[in-house]
Amino acid sequence: MNNVRTADAIRPKSFDDIVGQDHLFGEKGVVRRMISAGRLTNMIFYGPPGTGKTTAAEIIAKSADMVFHRINATTASLSDVKDILSTTDSVFCTGGILLYIDEIQYFNRKQQQALLEYIEDGRVTLIASTTENPHFYVYNAIISRSSLFEFKPVRAEDCIRALRRAMSFLEEQTGTKKSVTDEVLLYIAKSTSGDVRHAIGVLENAYFAAENDITVEVVDEFNVKIGNYDTDTHFDLLSCLQKSIRGSDADAAVFYLAKLLAAGELIAVCRRLQVIASEDIGLAYPLAVSVTRAACESAKELGLPEARIPLANAAILLATAPKSNSAEAAIDAAWADVEAGLGRVLPKHLQSPLFKGYKYPHEYPNHYVKQQYLPDDIKNKHYYTPSENKTEAAARDYWEKIKKS
Repeated sequence: MNNVRTADAIRPKSFDDIVGQDHLFGEKGVVRRMISAGRLTNMIFYGPPGTGKTTAAEIIAKSADMVFHRINATTASLSDVKDILSTTDSVFCTGGILLYIDEIQYFNRKQQQALLEYIEDGRVTLIASTTENPHFYVYNAIISRSSLFEFKPVRAEDCIRALRRAMSFLEEQTGTKKSVTDEVLLYIAKSTSGDVRHAIGVLENAYFAAENDITVEVVDEFNVKIGNYDTDTHFDLLSCLQKSIRGSDADAAVFYLAKLLAAGELIAVCRRLQVIASEDIGLAYPLAVSVTRAACESAKELGLPEARIPLANAAILLATAPKSNSAEAAIDAAWADVEAGLGRVLPKHLQSPLFKGYKYPHEYPNHYVKQQYLPDDIKNKHYYTPSENKTEAAARDYWEKIKKS
């Protein structure tokens, strides 16, 4: 018996059995509500491995009475997809075909484009999954025809439910009773960083190795960690990295970068550094976004250990760069007004050339003319306040001069 068979054997058969994704499949989850209402659309599932993406796709197909086909983009070719889609005319179930493509980021642009004709004419419903940011790896035309749903790392407390199911299965299959406490199950769940499939594999190995009781000591023989690295440590280190860069401490930044990379957190580091470039450096040094992006792409192409070099360049650059969060503050303030329902009636002179009254700035001195851009109910709002760094101060002084002229 191996961990894949055990994980497959206890795979959830209904939305109620899915652990850790209540925002999608709980009683009030958005996907569950949509399926219950008879609505099924193309979807992209993104999130870390072992969080239930494949399982959810299978349950959705069953709920909608569809024929389920699954392929993995790491090994499949476009001809494999076409072979599946060629069966659409001979499908007799009421719901049609649901095609699930796992790791769609491994399909190139041409392969992804080839899917469009099938999902546009309704012959197939597509659910694609990826562990990467879909906006970086999935063709825009597919994204525009799909709904995106994020799968989050499963909380350790939620993972225990799946581990209890695995224990029952193992005892039934072996005819042997063994004991394990919730504390040990929680330890397994935390040490596998929200990956339910990995947690089940660790439990299964410990089950067969234990004589009677499954203990932490037995678990540790099969669950190699770096420095007791778990989900909490993952987020704590990322937080330390960002706060060190925000605080302009280059030494601390490279230390936390090293700890994260030693734990294999290449993708998480790239994501966080790109956030930092916009959130903490922002308009004080706008090129930081492009430089950080280039360093992260280089790191992903190189892989570890060489990836540490461009990422160290990025981390030190960000730590020593001037700081500004003015753009984040501006968008957050504007977002709050949108959420509050303000600005619903748009200025007519901005909507279309058919509405007269718009003044074309390029026809005026300094390419500027005063006119109203915000809706009437918020026309005097100010969302953006420049910080006192050199770049924003120069822009502020320039526009103050232009607007007074």
